[in-house]
Amino acid sequence: MARRPLPRILSNGSASIARSREMARTAADGATDVLHPLITITRGLRRLASAGRRKWADTPKDRRGPLLFLVAAVVLVVVFIPYGPLLALISLMAAAAWKGRDPKQPVQTGPDESQVQRLSSLYEALVPYFSVAEDPSPLYAHGGEWEKAFETYDFDGDGRFDRLAIRYPAYFTDGEAGSRARIEQLLHAKLGRGREYQFVWDEEANHLTVNVLDPLPTDVAAQRFVTAPGETVLGFTDGTGVQRTLPVMDGDEQRDVPPVVWRTGVRSTEPHLLAVGQPGSGTTSLMRSIALQALQHGDVLVIEGSGTGDYACLVGRDGVLAVECGLAGALASLEWAAHETERRLIAANRARQAGHPTPDDIKRPLWILLDRPSALGHLAAADGRQDPQTLLQVPLRHGRAAGVTVVVAEQFDSLDALIEPVRQHTRARVVLGPATPDELMDVLGTQPQTTPAADVPPGRGYARLGSGPVHRLQVPATPDPYDEATSEVHRQAVTALLPQRVAPADSTESKDRTEGADGDTAVESVPDEAEALAER
Repeated sequence: MARRPLPRILSNGSASIARSREMARTAADGATDVLHPLITITRGLRRLASAGRRKWADTPKDRRGPLLFLVAAVVLVVVFIPYGPLLALISLMAAAAWKGRDPKQPVQTGPDESQVQRLSSLYEALVPYFSVAEDPSPLYAHGGEWEKAFETYDFDGDGRFDRLAIRYPAYFTDGEAGSRARIEQLLHAKLGRGREYQFVWDEEANHLTVNVLDPLPTDVAAQRFVTAPGETVLGFTDGTGVQRTLPVMDGDEQRDVPPVVWRTGVRSTEPHLLAVGQPGSGTTSLMRSIALQALQHGDVLVIEGSGTGDYACLVGRDGVLAVECGLAGALASLEWAAHETERRLIAANRARQAGHPTPDDIKRPLWILLDRPSALGHLAAADGRQDPQTLLQVPLRHGRAAGVTVVVAEQFDSLDALIEPVRQHTRARVVLGPATPDELMDVLGTQPQTTPAADVPPGRGYARLGSGPVHRLQVPATPDPYDEATSEVHRQAVTALLPQRVAPADSTESKDRTEGADGDTAVESVPDEAEALAER
């Protein structure tokens, strides 16, 4: 059977509908253009009527009579003067057309007057640093054009700089730290103090980019972080510095923040850490945070040189080998740690030579946390005994292969008391609290690319892992839960992370006297845990 062709209206109906829609749209646009004056006048009359009603409603009742009399007098005058009604109608239409217009605000394409003044002032301030007398066509000159020097610039709602890209001449010594420091100090003063800035130098293209950094979060409390074994969260930093985020709980809400993750273990290039700061800067909170994270997969040995009892919450907990505050206990514990490191190395070597897997008793990581070793060193020197730091040489040298990690916290005023092996093998560095450029250079090995914060909260500083970049750092709030000044929220957060208690809190005392039933005094010796570990 032969197919019959479709009717014409079905075969080309879509094209006809499209043409009809186009014609209707064109007619509507033409009608809008023709009737635009009428639409404008109508809108103006409506706005004038609304303004008149509002004026009448706002007029007090005792003044409405005189107002009506005045309007009537004006109408009467307009009616009786020659061409009065016509002139009144023309005036009304003109007022309606003016009132009904829809003015468009001009789009501002450049900086306003105040912004131009700030740009010119900054340009003039940079002239002595970016110009020389021998330059035939200087990019920076007094009274010059700042448009050529500043490629991009952004301002915030308060009229202050938010981002700035600066060109500088090729002969500027951008490879010298002193020259760059002078420019950064000038920009910090001119762009506005009280904020933190990041300076990104591009020596190849002769560009300097200045970014305003947001404050780091200080409300993140201690909690279980989503990390793999061997990873420790030192704190949180900017999103531009790291390529990873971690979910954290802020009250009942969850958010993602970029962390500074320190990796330890056999394949770590920075197996040991040194934290330095001023008193009250948060180094002890950092040590507590590291201890709580290390107790998830390993054992912890804490030695506190200050003797203030900041680690009392860890006494007798599962996985805490000892918490020592005295010189004798510290020496015994560190001596045992050195022997344990050697034992682990020997056991691992024998297992590899025999072709066996690593024994289970050396797989569990061992953490040695030493807070304020200089205080113990002074006590040892006064007593004529060995400096406890010397016992750290074996764990520092061979700790990575044996699964032993050393964390040392010290203050700036006692930094010279650290022995050379401690400074040499602690390649992961943290600086907390206010610090001078020389102190940052001494600890981190380089200057950070950001300006210091105006108000330094506890736990705020910088971190550098090995030869990597310097990151801004905010340590999670991990205060002492036994401190009366600790808030209830932070106390509960830290207490929830503590392992269960396996021994009484006073088990580290050397002797416990109890009264016998027959009236005689019985002395029950409770050996110190560190001494027991040393005998082992």
